[in-house]
Amino acid sequence: MRSELFSADNLEKEGQPGLRLQNSKLLKAELNGEFMARVGSMVAYQGQVNFEALGSGGIGKFLKQKLTGEGVPLMRVTGHGDVFLAESAADIHLIDIEPGDALSINGANVLAFESTLQYDIKMVQGVGMMSNAGLFNCVFSGQGRIAVTTKGTPVVLSVDQPTYVDPQAAICWSASLQTGYHRADQLGMGTLLGRTTGERFTMSFAGQGFVVVQPSEEPPGGLHGAAHGQQQQGGILGNLLGN
Repeated sequence: MRSELFSADNLEKEGQPGLRLQNSKLLKAELNGEFMARVGSMVAYQGQVNFEALGSGGIGKFLKQKLTGEGVPLMRVTGHGDVFLAESAADIHLIDIEPGDALSINGANVLAFESTLQYDIKMVQGVGMMSNAGLFNCVFSGQGRIAVTTKGTPVVLSVDQPTYVDPQAAICWSASLQTGYHRADQLGMGTLLGRTTGERFTMSFAGQGFVVVQPSEEPPGGLHGAAHGQQQQGGILGNLLGN
């Protein structure tokens, strides 16, 4: 049987254990142990593989997820074999987190990560109450690899000067960055020849690090609006997020 479908580009890639790209929209995990993945992301597997649903990863994270709307619905993948993952044909990117690093990411963009990484839900600092972006993000630290998704090919901005991003396009950033929100009219973007630009708020970044921006402005899944989030900041939520 002959077809360009069977070209080397489309054949299963072999020989590299752990998380790796099969192609730009498909993640392959050569499994000899365990890793964590988004529930429902498995599209194929070979070998002796088990899948265990974990909710948002432990009771503390589960409570935070219920209160904040943020989190990653996780499954633990264990055994020996090959597992293929995808998420609505989104582009997939691998990030290697090293000791001392911390990555803040929208939970909707987490596809899979090695179990050596630590993960928690944290409040995004400096969020203005009028923004409709989310107050909470997932923060990963430790050492290991994480696979993240974007809708389209992103740009990685080095934050070496004041940087402003549409909050619905910001996928992830260095957790060490200082974040805030600005009204568009404060930046001279509120009106153009008497018409609104549609850019009501921008998210600001300062410090040293990077921001990953996707070419899409879809509402960030799993993130609540700031008005809702401010109602939740006190009491039990504040205590949880401080842990």
